[in-house]
Amino acid sequence: MDGYVRDSNTGKLLRYRLNGRLVLLVCIVIWFLLGYLGWVPYNWLYTVRWYSLAGACTFGLIYSLLSVLPFAPTGKGLLTDLFLGRLENPQYLKGRIDAKMWLYMIGAIMLSYFVWDYMTFEKVHLYTYDLFAERVGFKLGFGCLTFYPYFYPIALWTAVDLPDPGTPVWLLIIYALIFFTGWSIARGANMQKYFFKTEPERVFLGIAPRTISDGHNTLLVNGFWGLSRHINYLGEVLMGVGIALSVGYPAILWVWLYPLYYVFLLGTRQMDDDRRCRAKYGELWGTYKKEVKYRIIPGVY
Repeated sequence: MDGYVRDSNTGKLLRYRLNGRLVLLVCIVIWFLLGYLGWVPYNWLYTVRWYSLAGACTFGLIYSLLSVLPFAPTGKGLLTDLFLGRLENPQYLKGRIDAKMWLYMIGAIMLSYFVWDYMTFEKVHLYTYDLFAERVGFKLGFGCLTFYPYFYPIALWTAVDLPDPGTPVWLLIIYALIFFTGWSIARGANMQKYFFKTEPERVFLGIAPRTISDGHNTLLVNGFWGLSRHINYLGEVLMGVGIALSVGYPAILWVWLYPLYYVFLLGTRQMDDDRRCRAKYGELWGTYKKEVKYRIIPGVY
């Protein structure tokens, strides 16, 4: 299907082959059969985690260098180009594989629910910040191939060898509610934005879109996006908090690294996105900020 971003050379909308859910199901079946037949133990990924991390580091470095060095500089210096990248939306095998869509899937591969969610709503991610605002360098290449896959499950790997903490069921239910509240906010916000961009008049979850416009650009100011300017970031952080709590050892600092990292990552991204929007929308952005006062957390920030 056609995406939201355009090819920087031709100006045409980039096309994407979205078959991720099918690929994921095939991989799960293969993995199950390998374990069932005893060819590969089910706990193999955990037992070889340090060897696989070393391999991921090597692969991540090679991929990142090959994604940057052969291409024309952006004029921002070599170190900046290496970290942020030079190519905006590289695709391989005549468009059958899109680098960003592939990298984000690999980045979350250790978190099964996230991967299934990502594959189910692949087309929605074509309209997210990452695809139109970032290039492919060490930040995305090494980050998604090495850092994220081994960092996201850090709470689980920290506690997996510890004894059962005996967390009561009612408390686990609360932790699950925190996670799914975050998922509902993040997924709901992304879905509302997707429908607004593709079907501007569509009612989503009973919410008819309300907008402001300067005659050239139009911004959504109600529903999820009337609560804060980056309400989806709040949802992402809440999911991280739910995961950290659910392992049953909240006193261990390591289990909190994932949500704390997201506070830092999304906090700085919000500031960068605000700068981009101010440059793109001008006075309309000022009007929007009066309509939607909070940046991430409604009533707080």
